[in-house]
Amino acid sequence: MSTLATDDIFSRYPKEILIERKPNGVLLITINRPERLNSLTLPMFKHLSEIWEDVDRDPHTRVAVITGAGRGFCTGMDVREPDPTLDDAIELMEDERRRITTLLNMDKPLISAINGPAVGWGLSMALLADISVAAEDALLLDGHTRIGVVAGDHSSLIWPLLVGMAKTKYYQLTSASLTGAEAERIGLVSLTEPKGAVLERALAIADDLAQGSQQAIRWTKRSLNSGWLTNALPQQELSAALETLNFAGADYAEARQAFREGRPAQFPSVRRDDHLVVGSPATQEVAG
Repeated sequence: MSTLATDDIFSRYPKEILIERKPNGVLLITINRPERLNSLTLPMFKHLSEIWEDVDRDPHTRVAVITGAGRGFCTGMDVREPDPTLDDAIELMEDERRRITTLLNMDKPLISAINGPAVGWGLSMALLADISVAAEDALLLDGHTRIGVVAGDHSSLIWPLLVGMAKTKYYQLTSASLTGAEAERIGLVSLTEPKGAVLERALAIADDLAQGSQQAIRWTKRSLNSGWLTNALPQQELSAALETLNFAGADYAEARQAFREGRPAQFPSVRRDDHLVVGSPATQEVAG
């Protein structure tokens, strides 16, 4: 990996987010927690919402590629981190609103190299890229409903446009997983490659775009995003707000506790106890 100059716009990012400048204005961003399948801490969420503003204003970047270190792309929030407070969840919602709005308004192309599991926020990041290259055997999973929260990162914004409402509802409501090959078949990702060739293909596409007509490419992206995606932002904000409310709910507390104990979750809402809130005596009893 190349070393960034101390005054480089990207030099402020921590070691968990590696930045490498490639030839022709290609920027490679690597989520770097391979020992945790590149799951995110709360500070990483903030950095990965801010970075797209830097990409957009960096005069040396024409195209960005995002991938994960090791065998995974990104598996979303690290559930071994401390439970987020409601204030944490609200801050996360605002960071997500900033990330998605910036991505949709950013003229420079973004390519995702989905080298392995992409779960939750990781799948959101992968699918919101302009071009997505997935490993044929990569595991793709939204997974939000499995932990008692709304699929609020991106699903109402991008899934129906990519695969239609029937497939969207199936995968979002059930939290069923699919492989990269299946995702390409239904139109969820742009193309697939064998696992070892994913990043190489993504960088090759990026290099080709970086040497093309920048105005034509960027304005084509702008024209496609305008209306098709930007008009759906109110839907995305509703889902994000509902997801934030879920972070304060008993189902989410139970899901995290169940994960730590290695058992299936027993959601309070299944027993019609959906009025419970985190911190109440009944919730504490459910959580054990």
